[in-house]
Amino acid sequence: MRIGIAGLNGAGKSEVVRFLESRSFHAASLSDVIRHELRREGLEPTREHMIERGRTLRAEHGPAVLAQRVLSLLPSGQHHVLDSIRHPAEVAALRAAGPFLLIWVEAGEALRFERMQARARGGDATTLEDFRALEARELTSSEESGQKLLEVRALADEVIANEADVASLQAQLQELLRRALSFAERPSWDEYFMSIARVVASRSNCMKRMVGAVVVADRRIISTGYNGTPRGVRNCNEGGCPRCAGVEQSGARLDECLCSHAEENGITQAAYHGVSVRGAAIYTTHCPCLICTKLIINAGIAEVIYAADFPKGDVSTALFREAGVKVRQLAS
Repeated sequence: MRIGIAGLNGAGKSEVVRFLESRSFHAASLSDVIRHELRREGLEPTREHMIERGRTLRAEHGPAVLAQRVLSLLPSGQHHVLDSIRHPAEVAALRAAGPFLLIWVEAGEALRFERMQARARGGDATTLEDFRALEARELTSSEESGQKLLEVRALADEVIANEADVASLQAQLQELLRRALSFAERPSWDEYFMSIARVVASRSNCMKRMVGAVVVADRRIISTGYNGTPRGVRNCNEGGCPRCAGVEQSGARLDECLCSHAEENGITQAAYHGVSVRGAAIYTTHCPCLICTKLIINAGIAEVIYAADFPKGDVSTALFREAGVKVRQLAS
């Protein structure tokens, strides 16, 4: 999952990021995109420069540009925490990329100014008046490319009050994280096995259609198969199948096709390695043809789950039902 952190200056966003990093979240900041641009031009990353360059980037490449660039650099296979979210379009882009939780970190003005003075970061305001003036530019803007923190706050899923010590903040975050991860979405078993069948299909070299199948018993994959020419025969895309190499019209010259179908290969691969498919389920990216349907029935497979329709699929599904084999199509 991805967690976004937003809030006013000095609210304690960095402390939240450090906490999540210590819980194995990969940290990234949308502001890093701006800092990179400033370094290229030899400019110091002062708050003034950061605001102006962020505005320029949004004006030139769209209001979601910072989020889009950061998303493209995130490593896969782990949770992420993303800092410096300052525009509603960035929130929209992050939500569109998958599970996303936006946390707004809040603290009073006096405390935030005190924290800013304590950290003594270059470019920070040195007086309360300057602090307020700079903050006003971040809260809202009549320009689409400007920062719109008030609109970001309205989109927050959770608001964390950071008015006390670090231990209090961490206790809130620990509880929030426990709730967030307990509701993290996982694919269903159907989605899981069908997604694997689609990856299996990517191994196909058939010139006509790429199909993948996965044979499953007790939620365990026992065999896979994709369509293509028989073992030891030239691949379809190398001219091994004259029908496919000729890019024939669908349904024509079927008697010349040398390719084995994905379901057929899944079953024969299991037999080749001495693995029984009796009582198993088969996930396939397309509804089986009539020949594969008969093979599935006679192999003792108990259930067929398919994604896309296939010509004359109604004949296959009717035969499955007559033979007592469960068959269903996954919603796209």
